[in-house]
Amino acid sequence: MKRYILTGTPGAGKTAILRQLECDGYSVIEEAATDLIALRQAQGIAEPWTHPSFIDAVAELQKRREQRAAHDTNIAQFHDRSVICTVALATYLGFPVTDLLAREVNRIVAKATFEKRVFFIRSLGFIARTEARRITLDEAVRFEKIHEETYHEFGFEIFPIPPGTVGERVAAIARAISEASR
Repeated sequence: MKRYILTGTPGAGKTAILRQLECDGYSVIEEAATDLIALRQAQGIAEPWTHPSFIDAVAELQKRREQRAAHDTNIAQFHDRSVICTVALATYLGFPVTDLLAREVNRIVAKATFEKRVFFIRSLGFIARTEARRITLDEAVRFEKIHEETYHEFGFEIFPIPPGTVGERVAAIARAISEASR
């Protein structure tokens, strides 16, 4: 089974692309950070990402989701972000890389859990703010750069998916997968 990471700047259209990939028959593993933000906000914590413990909570949920998805070995999987993104998030927020986060990164790198080619969804040039996404376009550009640097640091190859329609972007991903398997 091949596990691919789909990442990129907040608001770039990852969710729409993932929904189309899911409709096309691929397995999709949801992003942990967004779900934890929604949960914490429902619990009355307005900005959960400002708490240092948020980073470990994201890493733990990512690991659980990855492990639950391990049984689905017949089709390619697309993971909405990864623990490498969590390192980028910690860097962006000014938090240290915790022992738990470092162990998770070491685990996925040592086991080659994910394909080395990471699908990096490029910004659409605007941000639609939500309760969970309160980042400005300038902040998103800075976060995007940190993401790329972090993935390179851990030996991953960035495969950029430029702005376009959902169909165009999904087709670019499908072509890349097809070409890599030849």
